[in-house]
Amino acid sequence: MAQSVLIIADSGTGKSTSMRNLDPKETFIINIANKPLPFKGWKKNYTNISKDNPKGNMTSASSAAGIVKAIQHVNDKMPNVKNLIIDDWQYMSSFEYFDRANEKGYDKFTQIAANLAQVAKMPKDLREDLYVFFLTHSEESTDVNGHRKVKAKTIGKMIDNTLTLEGLFSIVLFGRVKKTEDSLEYGFDTVNNGENTCKSPMGMFDKPFIENDLQLVKDCITKYES
Repeated sequence: MAQSVLIIADSGTGKSTSMRNLDPKETFIINIANKPLPFKGWKKNYTNISKDNPKGNMTSASSAAGIVKAIQHVNDKMPNVKNLIIDDWQYMSSFEYFDRANEKGYDKFTQIAANLAQVAKMPKDLREDLYVFFLTHSEESTDVNGHRKVKAKTIGKMIDNTLTLEGLFSIVLFGRVKKTEDSLEYGFDTVNNGENTCKSPMGMFDKPFIENDLQLVKDCITKYES
C-alpha cells in the first residue's frame, strides 16, 4: 500500500510550488491542467514522457482513464519513482463534466464521483515505497446550520451528496498564506481549525503550520511511521 496525501488550497497559495524540493529523479508529475510549473528549473528537470522520451517524468493526462493508466505505469514500470504528484486534481472532474455537458440526467454525476473515488483509492494497491500526493483546489461552503466550511473543490452538490472526498484520505493538509509584519509565509495547516477538513494522525507533524514543502511532509510521515 502506498502512502497518499491530499493537499487542498486556493490557487496561488503554493500547492504546485510545494514540489520544488522533491528529487526529480524520483518524482513523476501528472500535470492535469498541462500548465507550466511555478518554480525555477522545472523545464530542465521535468519532461513529458512519450515514445521518443520513455524516461520522461511528467504527463498531461486529464481523463480518469488516462490518469489511472499513468498511475499504473509509474507503479509497474518506473521503480525509481518514489513520489507521484497528481496536480490540479479537481480538473479531472471539471473536464469530464464539460465533455458530458449535453448529457441529461444524474448518471453523469454518479460516474464522475465514481471516477474520483477510483483514482483516490488506487494507492491502496500500489507499492509501499510510493508516496502519492493529490493537489486540489479548495472551496467554501455552508452546512445546514449555517457554519462556514472550507473543503476540497468539486463540481457541485451532486458530487458532494455522493462522495466525501476527504474521507478517502487519512492525511489532509490545507495550504494557505500567513501574513506576518514584514512577510508572507506559504505553508500547510496540519490540524483542523474548526472550519476546514484538515486532518493528520496525532504526533505526525510537530507544528500546526509547516512550510509548503512536500519533501518536508514526506520526511515527517516517514519519521512518524518508522
